[in-house]
Amino acid sequence: MPEGDTVFRLATRLRAALDGRRVSRSQFRVPAHATADLTGRTVLAHDTHGKHLLTRFSGGVSLHTHLRMDGSWTVTRDGRRVPRRVLPDVRVLLATDDGRTAYGLNLPVVELVATTDEASVIGHLGPDPLRDDWDAAAAVARLRADPARAVSAALLDQRSIAGLGNLWANELCFLRGLDPATPIGDIDVPALVALAARALRHSATAPGAMQVTTGVRRRGEQHWVAGRAGRPCLRCGTVVRVTGERAAASGRRTWWCPSCQPPPRGVS
Repeated sequence: MPEGDTVFRLATRLRAALDGRRVSRSQFRVPAHATADLTGRTVLAHDTHGKHLLTRFSGGVSLHTHLRMDGSWTVTRDGRRVPRRVLPDVRVLLATDDGRTAYGLNLPVVELVATTDEASVIGHLGPDPLRDDWDAAAAVARLRADPARAVSAALLDQRSIAGLGNLWANELCFLRGLDPATPIGDIDVPALVALAARALRHSATAPGAMQVTTGVRRRGEQHWVAGRAGRPCLRCGTVVRVTGERAAASGRRTWWCPSCQPPPRGVS
């Protein structure tokens, strides 16, 4: 699932392939930037904030993209191209002077902004555990701002803490023994934030750890509850449940173990 750790690793790959190289050809297959041309500019850097990717170019221009559910980036070496069948999915094409070509596929968000104006596209985001400017205290304060909000929904709010998606919201609730409907004001928020930061960093940087929350990489055993509806809990054996309503206002599926994650006080 494209969450903050996914985008962080993507930026690492793009950085190695593109940074320091001159753009020899560019195409933007989105109406807003159909006539834009970055030819001649140098790729300076790739940066991330939560699930957002920023590609910076010489001349003070930044490309802001977001993968959401279906987007991706791939880079081909000199003399190669993506298969013909995926060409209709290309939204951004960046060819460089060493023969490599980066393709942005099915990107739902493609924006060119002045580098000095990046805050216009990412300024609403909360602190990101994968950034050098991570501020745990600020994340705690933002999560506590609405104490009645369900913890699962609070974790999904990118304005509170950036980079956590549905998988991490579910897995973090399990790891802390929290029913996803528990009000955020009733839990140890600093401990939850510390675990979220540690887990996201490990997933983003440790070899083979990408979104493996159980420590087991075997198929079907990588997650404690996410995607395991109707199957036994890996800890206690209770059948894992799923619903699309518990993460209030998120519209996303929520998985939980009713034994390992007892309901909040007053809820049966």
